[in-house]
Amino acid sequence: MTAGTDDRRRAELVGALGAVRSRIAAACEAAGRDPRSVTLIAVTKTYPVADVLTLLRLGVTELAESRDQEAAAKAADVAAGTAAQAAAQPDEPLPAPSWHFVGQLQSRKCRSVAGYASAVHSLDRPKLVTALASAVAEVRDGRALDVFVQVSLDADPDRGGAVPDAVPELADAVAGRSELRLRGLMAVPPLGADPDAAFARLAELSAQLRTRHPTADALSAGMSGDLEAAIRHGSTHVRVGTALLGRRAPVFG
Repeated sequence: MTAGTDDRRRAELVGALGAVRSRIAAACEAAGRDPRSVTLIAVTKTYPVADVLTLLRLGVTELAESRDQEAAAKAADVAAGTAAQAAAQPDEPLPAPSWHFVGQLQSRKCRSVAGYASAVHSLDRPKLVTALASAVAEVRDGRALDVFVQVSLDADPDRGGAVPDAVPELADAVAGRSELRLRGLMAVPPLGADPDAAFARLAELSAQLRTRHPTADALSAGMSGDLEAAIRHGSTHVRVGTALLGRRAPVFG
């Protein structure tokens, strides 16, 4: 990119970030919540390392990816970029990112994901509990990995998630592994569904979960088009891609 292109892209991200933060603040005010109770996670899939570094400079440190192959490479490149910044400008180091894995997880990818992610939002079957816990034990030097159990609100197998009746047993399995820390639930509204109805159901399931696991009080819910509805129903983590990074032709790098 040229300097002019870099400046234009930074201006785009500054404007988009301001708009997203304003939406979160307004939604929190309407719901009687503190905006600090909602964590903004920037979904950077298909967008370049340059965008990630700009977001870090703007104070966005929670980042998400949905494909391990892209995520692992990007996390390594971002680490190299932050190290280069620290070497070149030691008085202005970039903050360290926290990576969230939000895509459908495969057992064979658990070791890779455990190596860079601080949280997995898509654990949805017992097999993954064992695989992920074993991977964490191998690569994280005793540091537990945060886990959200993904709930399917419509039982669509193509979109991932455990059916509601399976959530308690799955959550128990996660909580029973010292390598994992059960944070709460994640869900995406069914296609064409009313987000308010979907997130209300998720909030009910979260309340039920907290009777068994009181500290599992986080809700990963809400994206670019429905974050207000999610916040109304208690979301603590909103995963925003398009509203933040735009619909321009994605660039890999």
